[in-house]
Amino acid sequence: MKHTQRLYTLSLLVLITLYQANAQYTETINSNRPGASQGAFAVGENVIQLETGISFENSQHSLRSSDASIFGTDYALRYGFQSSRFEFIIDGTFLAQNESILAGGSFREFETANFQRNTLGGKYLFYDPWISREMEGPNLRSWKKNNTLQWWHLIPAVSGYVGINTNFGGSPFMPEEDSFISSRLALISQHNYKRWVLVSNFIMDRILTDFTSFTGIFTLTHTINYNWSVFGEFQTIIGDFYSDELLRGGAAYLISRNLQVDVNALVNFKSTPERWQVGIGVSYRFDQFLNEDYIFESKEKKQDYEKQKENEKIKSERKQKFNIP
Repeated sequence: MKHTQRLYTLSLLVLITLYQANAQYTETINSNRPGASQGAFAVGENVIQLETGISFENSQHSLRSSDASIFGTDYALRYGFQSSRFEFIIDGTFLAQNESILAGGSFREFETANFQRNTLGGKYLFYDPWISREMEGPNLRSWKKNNTLQWWHLIPAVSGYVGINTNFGGSPFMPEEDSFISSRLALISQHNYKRWVLVSNFIMDRILTDFTSFTGIFTLTHTINYNWSVFGEFQTIIGDFYSDELLRGGAAYLISRNLQVDVNALVNFKSTPERWQVGIGVSYRFDQFLNEDYIFESKEKKQDYEKQKENEKIKSERKQKFNIP
């Protein structure tokens, strides 16, 4: 009986700790672009974020003797709901394809356009190892412990994702007999160490259908300076409809605190089909409705943020006063 009470008390304390802890609102935009993986952290409570891009791809299938040019547009709309740990996500990809197929000694051209994927989902941050460390503050007795790799740096932040796919029908980029609605689950981990970030996604898609697939995405990002970052990414896809190994790389540039642009490229390692792709994208964060009770990386940065908000307020008042458009 005593053991049961202790277990109940411990479980209650853990739940209270998880409920009270908040993921840190980052001073600059936290975008999932330009890679294909999701980071473990949400955008922040009451924050709206739009991530979109365009791409051009060439796909050649050796068995079908086909050559396709594909223009794509992808989008993601993220909203931090009620908590800095939870966000709603609507994301998808629209493709327009022009394909030439060798048949009967001559090439025939086919044009088609439709969605490849549309998903409504939610992501929740279950565990963040940095929260307790930030509350403890730096070790005042040991420079080494503050500036070298420690064992707890190997512990990742962990999130879970649940999504619902919708199939509008007639899309050549989806299985012909795919269900109108299917589910998508993902386990997300993220390691942060100084200027390096390693994100891992383990995804199970189209669950309980005839075309269930398994995907692993591993993204390594390095921040060069305040504005520039580069990334490399490996993705493996296992499924009856499509299987492949993809390699991506690219760079992102931070224009302002809430605006990021990126370039990216993709290649694969097989000829059925053989693919390469290039793309550009942009991410923008709307944080006007942000609850500002967040921990910034330093008091100086929080003061800079508050000063910027005050300057924006003054400019807005001047425009209204003098009728400046």
